[in-house]
Formats: sequence, structure tokens, C-alpha cells
Amino acid sequence: MSKEMNPFELVQAQFDQNAEKLNLDPAMREFLREPERVMQFTIPVDMDDGTTKTFMGFRSQHSTARGPAKGGLRFAADETIDMVKQLAMMMAWKCAVVDIPLGGGKGGVVVDPRELSDREVERLCRGWVRKVFDIVGPEIDVPAPDVATNPQDMLWIMDEYDTIARSRKPGFVTGKMVGVGGSLGRTEATGYGVVYCIREALKRLGIDFKDATASIQGAGNVATYACEKFVQYGGKVVAISCWDPQSKKAYTYSSEKGIDPQDLLAPGTLDKYGTINPEKAKSFGWKQEEGDAWLKKSVTILIPAALGQAVTGDNVNQIDFKSVKVYAEAANTPTTLEADEVLKKKGVYVIPDFLCNAGGVTVSYFEQVQNNMNYYWSKEEVFEKLERIMTNAFNAVADLALEKKCYTRDAAYLIAIQRVARAVEGRGWVKTKK
Repeated sequence: MSKEMNPFELVQAQFDQNAEKLNLDPAMREFLREPERVMQFTIPVDMDDGTTKTFMGFRSQHSTARGPAKGGLRFAADETIDMVKQLAMMMAWKCAVVDIPLGGGKGGVVVDPRELSDREVERLCRGWVRKVFDIVGPEIDVPAPDVATNPQDMLWIMDEYDTIARSRKPGFVTGKMVGVGGSLGRTEATGYGVVYCIREALKRLGIDFKDATASIQGAGNVATYACEKFVQYGGKVVAISCWDPQSKKAYTYSSEKGIDPQDLLAPGTLDKYGTINPEKAKSFGWKQEEGDAWLKKSVTILIPAALGQAVTGDNVNQIDFKSVKVYAEAANTPTTLEADEVLKKKGVYVIPDFLCNAGGVTVSYFEQVQNNMNYYWSKEEVFEKLERIMTNAFNAVADLALEKKCYTRDAAYLIAIQRVARAVEGRGWVKTKK
């Protein structure tokens, strides 16, 4: 049975492999494989029943050589400091591979927000800001929504920062509501970016989008809008999965005629945490199956869009490799090293996570730019800029993979690591041997 790796060690191992291929200077390698700063702290919160409960919080800043650290704030009962360090490192490569002037950061709190009232969540958000205030800011480290956090949480975070700073700094946090500093298109950005990459991959494989089918793991924001854009391009999504906290089980919902994204987006189908209402699913004619059924579908494209290390050495061979041509990592590190080796050997076209899901951070960058100008773009302008950046980044990775005859994940790493290393060396932080 394959053993789940420590999440930070997983991305360090991927970095080490590609640092070796780049012949990266040992001093630079040592510097880049560790975060610049990690903070762990406790957040006391006054609960509605009059008691006080203490929550554990984290913030990791992996790299600020190319710009302020950038990365979301996650609320999860199983959150660990190693998950936060892992995701901060991936954010550094993500921003570099799409060539936006930001570094890598990530935050987390050990909590299941479903168990808190809205007022308790607000106090938790404000408490988190008070703990990290000295190491964050629009020119230092910029949070955003992530797992189980949302635009309302970001507004509470922004307001607390403004209150302490006695100023107005809307660019301190992204993913805010439109009308209070948020950008049009941010909600759809990550899912749309995934499909822009899939579109380019299908072109290279000579597959007509109208002949493409997909199965998606997850039903959160990324999965939902990936489904929407995929269907807009003429493809068919035959399955989508979710986690049900009541039964504490995962389910796959499938439809031979295809899942209509308008049904998925209809009121009452999804809760704010990405759980599908089984009664609504039944009314649409969707079939409820076991949680891992999404992985076994005979489709053109598999899109893991949930949590990390979902595809492992234990389940990777459940994939129908006769049918699946593209594996698009919409989630962060959804694939273990063991499973990745199988995908590589089977010749599946892998779109690596830190390229595939970079649409979200790209539009977060746009939000910062708009905040700084106090001038806001139309949704069409946001999507036009997003599509151009994602298309250019994908093709740069794909072209390098062809040129070097290497795996697409390796090509993405080679581009990203080189960009960050050049910034580190240019700043004089690490002296390398010439």
C-alpha cells in the first residue's frame, strides 16, 4: 500500500529532482527548498456561548524575491504547518511560471468553519489578522480565499487590517466582493484557467473539443467553473464528485447525457463548501456513485479539483488509460510521486498543478493592480488578459517539454525555478559559484 507523503517533503522532492536537472548551484538549491519565514500562532476566539476557544494558525512565506508573497488562507480541520509550507512553495512556482511579479505564501487555521457561526468566523478572521499584522501588507504578503474561506471572510480581514493600520489598503487582500475592491471575473478565474490550458493541450493532441469528455473530482468553486467553461467550449462533463460532511463520505454524481453547469450553479444545488444536495442531483437525473468513481470514467480528460494527494499509487491504475489523454491538475499537488510516475509511463498529457490552476492567482494580481489604480476593468477585459497569460504560459511549458524531450511537469519547474533563482541571485541574497 502506498503511504501518503508529508506534503512539504513531496514538493521538496519534486524541486530537488528539477534542481538537479538544472544543475542549480548548491547554495541556491539549499535556499530555495525552504521557506523564507514560517509563523505559527494561537488565536483565542470568544464563542457565542460565552466561552473562549483557541485555534492554531499558520503563515508561510516561501519566496519574496520576485514580489510580495501571495497565497490564500485555508480553514480546515486537518490543516498542518507542513501543508501550509507545501502550498506556499507551490505558490512561488505558480506565480513564476505565469510570470507575474509575486512570490509564494499561504496561511491556514486548524478549524472546520461549518461548526462555527458567522460571528465566530468573523472573530477568527480578525484574530488571524492581529496575529500576522507585522509580517503582512500590500507590499509584503497578500492573502486571498482558499479552502473554506470566501469573499466575506476577505472583507473582514481587510477591515481588521485597515483598522489596525488606520488607513485604507484594499490591495492588502484579494478575492474580495465586487464593489468593495474585488475584481470581476475572480470567481471564475481558476476554473476558466484550467480549461484554457486543456484547450491548448487538445490542440496539440489533435482532439476536437466537441469530441472531448471530462470527469471532475470536487464540486467547489474551481470544479464548478471548470465545468461551465468546458461545456461552453462544446465538451461534455459526465461526472463530478464531492465530500458530504453529514455522512462523512465522498460521492460521485454522473450523467451520460452530461452535467449541465446551469444545474450545478442553480440555487440549492451546492452549499458554500462545495457539497452537492443529493435531492437536487436526483431531480436532474444524476446517478449517485461511490466517491472514487470519477477516476474510473472512460473520458478524454480527468480533472482532479479537490484536495492534495488524491491520486496515489493505490488508485492510479483505476484510470482507463485507453481513454484518458489529458490529466489536468486543477487542485494543488493532487498526485503523489508514485502515481505521477505511472501517468508519465502511460504517456498521459499532464498539465501540472502550478500551471493548470494559476488562473486564480493571476486574477488576484489583476485585483491588486486595479486596487492600486482605483480603476476597475470589465469582466471581458479581465478574461481577455487571463486567457492571454494562461495561453502563453501553457505554450511556453509545452514548447520547452518538446525541445528538451522532457515531462511537462519538469518543463514547468525548469521555467519557474530559473525565474525565481535569477531574482534571488540578482538581489544578492545568495552568492553562487560562477
